[in-house]
Amino acid sequence: MVTIGAFARLSRLSAKALRRYDELGLLTPALVDPVNGYRYYDPAQARTARLVAWLRRIGMPLARITEVIALDSGAAAAAIRAYWAQVEAETAARRDLAAFLIDQLSTEEVMTQVGTLGIRYAAGTDTGAVRGTNQDAAYAGARLLAVADGFGEGGAGASTAAIDALKPVARAAVPAAELLNSLHDAAERAARAVRDAVAGSGAPQESGTTLTAMVWTGSQLGLVHIGDSRAYLLRDGELFRITHDHSLVQSMIDDGSLTEEEAASHPQRAMLLKALGSGPEGSGPDLEVRDVRPGDRYLLCSDGLSAVVEGTDLARVLAAADGPGTAVRELVALAGAAGAPDNVACAVADVVEL
Repeated sequence: MVTIGAFARLSRLSAKALRRYDELGLLTPALVDPVNGYRYYDPAQARTARLVAWLRRIGMPLARITEVIALDSGAAAAAIRAYWAQVEAETAARRDLAAFLIDQLSTEEVMTQVGTLGIRYAAGTDTGAVRGTNQDAAYAGARLLAVADGFGEGGAGASTAAIDALKPVARAAVPAAELLNSLHDAAERAARAVRDAVAGSGAPQESGTTLTAMVWTGSQLGLVHIGDSRAYLLRDGELFRITHDHSLVQSMIDDGSLTEEEAASHPQRAMLLKALGSGPEGSGPDLEVRDVRPGDRYLLCSDGLSAVVEGTDLARVLAAADGPGTAVRELVALAGAAGAPDNVACAVADVVEL
């Protein structure tokens, strides 16, 4: 055993940091003298202490560090890789948001709206061929498009609660300048509603929902996204995915340790890194504002569709359908033809000139 001062030099952590980590239960001394309270450490703890120090340097929260240092080396490496991929994805989302704010503030005084746009919309869900109940929810209205994929014992209530919490923001037109604030407030309401909805379920810590939603302002679309439900844009005949999955396999794709093809059959492809009602505290949805064009067609869907239907088939059906209602019916049918192993939810909206 060595004293806290000797261990501080060995681990390259200050004695103050060691006392703090002890108080948090993150790095407990091997022995505490019952008489004088002096802390003593096993030199073998130095490796863990150094790992804690480096993880703090990359900004990992203490609660997550506690989980990582309890893993074996291989699992810890995978956990750090997943964390950093999540950080990079969130940084990219913040960069896009910063660019939007800069552009808005730079042009705020000379902005004019040319023409009037609206949306045509439809939504639908299906239980699928395997599941006994439907935990997916979908909604389409004049100012709101949303899908949510619930999981756990409280999943059905969670998905419905998340979408219901967004509806107030869609009851009146939201000025473009206020859209981000409205989205942020709506996302917080959705998170609270989901926590309340799953509180009475048998396993509230294991229940929650994804949420992908768009709020229409008349000239722009605000996007709220968390989990692995997706949003796509069909523009000029080409399909673009405009959301980033908050999943383990997506983080592995991002860091190059997994290909898209390998991800499709990965045993942990359904493991989420973020969702409403689940995941690290404070890990909220991605928020984004998108400019639109007449002729754009948007698809929001749960992984009951995207996980079993190829992107080329999604693009084909979306490009050929004569309206959102037809697109929704044909997309649900595509999932059924692929075996429909999960619930399916989708919503489609067309941007049109009024």
